[in-house]
Amino acid sequence: MIIVNADDYGRSRAETDAVVACHNAGRITSTTAMVFMEDSERAAEAAVGLAIDTGLHLNLSQSFSGARVSDGLRQSHDRIVSFLRSSKYALLVYNPFLRRQFRDVVKAQVEEFARLYGKPPSHIDGHQHLHLCTNLLMDKCIPVGSRVRRNFSFWPGEKSGLNRYYRRRVDSILARDYSLVDYFFSLEDSLRTGRLERVFLLAETTAVELMTHPMNPGEYQYLMSDAYMDRVCRLERSVPRAPRARPAV
Repeated sequence: MIIVNADDYGRSRAETDAVVACHNAGRITSTTAMVFMEDSERAAEAAVGLAIDTGLHLNLSQSFSGARVSDGLRQSHDRIVSFLRSSKYALLVYNPFLRRQFRDVVKAQVEEFARLYGKPPSHIDGHQHLHLCTNLLMDKCIPVGSRVRRNFSFWPGEKSGLNRYYRRRVDSILARDYSLVDYFFSLEDSLRTGRLERVFLLAETTAVELMTHPMNPGEYQYLMSDAYMDRVCRLERSVPRAPRARPAV
């Protein structure tokens, strides 16, 4: 099984329209939406009307651009953004001085999603994958039981042993409280490295999520291509086979 999820829905009008176009053409299976952003309201109206399977794209790294944000929420969010942008390793550090802010900001985004879409998000991931930051993991800020995006999966030799160990450790923590797919890849990276076929073969016997950003011209062009639809149709027709070589998580 392959889940093709489009990120950044509602961040801007152009990103919303690109996702809607892919949905209408049957090229994606779901999307994750940003709230408190400039096109969040319009995006929600479109998603509800078109019955798009929509999750929450938690935003902890980009200032809210929407008008419907309280001063207190904006201040808490700005403090988190400042902390997580301070270093590429900031997500690895637990910040006890922002414990309340992390909880409040995640809770506010979950509640705003429910207000806009009339129901809880079907799944949750994070802008720039910061839903995996240590504060959220340790304090279980994301509602327990949610379907949550795991770390990227890599094939042998792509990352160091220490890097893979850290990702396995984080995924094991996630798996205690959340539902995860078996593997997670980026469409952009898979196209760039020529390994997309390996991802499709893996999806014959496991649950795979493939992340896409339709605003990226190369990704959009591929998603709208006959070659992509042909490959998806062949995957759907495939029967379970013996497990193939798998990437190191």
